[in-house]
Amino acid sequence: MSMAFLGWSITIAQMLLGLAMLCALWRLLGGPRAQDRVLSLDALYVNAMLLLVTFGIQTGRTFYYEATLIIALLGFASTVALAKFLMRGEVIE
Repeated sequence: MSMAFLGWSITIAQMLLGLAMLCALWRLLGGPRAQDRVLSLDALYVNAMLLLVTFGIQTGRTFYYEATLIIALLGFASTVALAKFLMRGEVIE
């Protein structure tokens, strides 16, 4: 596998992840129900994490991996909080 092929593969993956983020953002803004919006927010932060991983692979810097871990933790916590709010109407018991 040549370096040119790897570079093109990463660039195409970044473009497709950007397109997936736009689709998730469209669903987030125009979702008919709150559950659709929460699901699109999950897809948005997972795509953002993957985009940062591809930037990390492309540049070779470890900063992107640390940012990915932070986004994963905050995304999971926000998903749990939103799901709890949608189920019970309150986050803190």
